[in-house]
Amino acid sequence: MFAHRAKWIGIGFVFPAMILYTVLLIYPALYAVYMSFFNWNLIASSTMEFVGFHHYVQMLEDATFWRSLTNACWFILGSFLVLMPISFALALVVTGDRKFKRFFKTAFFMPVVLPITAVGLMWTFILNPNFGALNALLETLGLGGLAHDWLGDPDRSIFTVVLVNAWVFAGLNMVIFAAGLVSIPKDIYQAAEIDGANRSQQIWQITIPMMKETFKIFSILAITGSLKVFDIVYVMTGGGPNQKTEVPASLLFNQAFKYNNFGLANSIGTFILVAGLTISLILNRLAKQDA
Repeated sequence: MFAHRAKWIGIGFVFPAMILYTVLLIYPALYAVYMSFFNWNLIASSTMEFVGFHHYVQMLEDATFWRSLTNACWFILGSFLVLMPISFALALVVTGDRKFKRFFKTAFFMPVVLPITAVGLMWTFILNPNFGALNALLETLGLGGLAHDWLGDPDRSIFTVVLVNAWVFAGLNMVIFAAGLVSIPKDIYQAAEIDGANRSQQIWQITIPMMKETFKIFSILAITGSLKVFDIVYVMTGGGPNQKTEVPASLLFNQAFKYNNFGLANSIGTFILVAGLTISLILNRLAKQDA
């Protein structure tokens, strides 16, 4: 009797959140899927024309869509090759026995609390080929040959944005890795020191194997986050030059609000939704099987 009553009390507490979740997230997502099968200009008096899978065919035949997926893959690759090593190294710094740990924690986490718009504009000025600080610094150091139009080069601009994105989120992922590091019992390190293991050996043979779950969490967040990345790309390049830095989310935004092609935009949004859910389910299943 008491368990039955407690169950309904629990449902009563969760019910308001479920209503909000349904109204603010599930319903808009399902409505976007529904609208992807229609041509409509969002004017209430205009007629909605059912076009079936036309927008999905249009999406798959668009070279820019495939380029946006390639760019999303660059973000995923950058997350594992740049963001993960940097975040892990920062976590080692802030959890080690070093002076000024609080200063390092604040400094490393600072980019996370800054608005993405401000960060994007700041890096746009830093990378400006005419008056940017980076090219000026390279010339001061005698490395003027490396000065470049970092955001204007169609072949390299996406890599510049990927690196800036890694700089922004290194602090956030540092916290995730730091939480994993402090959960490892210190007795294990003391025993390893007695056995003669140096710091490098401890990291490779103790720290990394015992942080498998943390690396799994990072992998899920990195892949799903890369698939839906938008703000840093839109602020720094707007998808340019020549749509070379378009990602699926920026392509969706441009199709909807620049070209009023809401049907195609909804089909891209549906693709992001399905791809994100599928990848999350696969990674969670792999994580459970490996546990």
